Amino acid sequence: LRTAELLSLQKSDAERVHRDELLFQVVHQSSELWLRLASFETATAAARLREADVAGAGPLLQRAVLALRLLTEQLEMLERISPRDYHVIRGVLGQGSGFDSPGFRDLQRAAREVADAFAACCRVRNLSTVDLYAEPERDPDVYRVAELLTDWDERVTLWRVRHLEVVERLIGTDAVGTQGTPIALLRELASQHAFPELREARSELARRLRGGTRT
Repeated sequence: LRTAELLSLQKSDAERVHRDELLFQVVHQSSELWLRLASFETATAAARLREADVAGAGPLLQRAVLALRLLTEQLEMLERISPRDYHVIRGVLGQGSGFDSPGFRDLQRAAREVADAFAACCRVRNLSTVDLYAEPERDPDVYRVAELLTDWDERVTLWRVRHLEVVERLIGTDAVGTQGTPIALLRELASQHAFPELREARSELARRLRGGTRT
C-alpha cells in the first residue's frame, strides 16, 4: 500500500500555516484518488462495450458511480473549516484550481470514451436511445448500461453542485477562485452533462407519450 509514502505527502506540523491545512489536503488528495478510480472503471467499461461485452460493463459503471458518491460525501469535511480560517489557508494555496485537477481531466476523457462506445453499441444493435427507453425489454443489458450512465452523469452533477455550495459557504457568492474563476462560471458548469443524449431521449419519449395520449 506504500502507506509511509502516502502519509508523507501531507505537510508537517512545522510547515502548516494553520492546523486545518491537514483537513484541506486530505480531502483534496483523497478526491484525486476517488476520481482516478472512477475514471479507471469508466474507461474499462468503455473497453467492455467496444468488445461487445455489455453485461460486463455494468458492474464497472456501478463501481464508478459509487466512487463518485463517496467523492461527493467527503466534501462535507470542508464545511468544518470556518470562512475566516479558510482565508488563512487560502493565502498559501497559490494559483491552483479545480480545472488543474488531473483526476477530473481523466474523468472527462473517460466520459467521452464511454459515450462513444455506448453510441457505437447502440448502432450495432440498431437501437436509438429513444427506442431503448420506449421498449427497455428489447435489450435489458443495454438499458441497464444507459441507466448506469445516467446515474454516473447525475453523480457528477451532484458533486459539482455540492462543491459550488462549499465554495460559496467559504468565500461567498460573488468571490473568485484561486485562479480567478468567477463563482458564476462554476454555477454554469454545474449544469452541463456528460451524456445529454440520454436526457434528450427522456424528453423525446415524453413528447411521444403525450402525443399518444392525445390520439
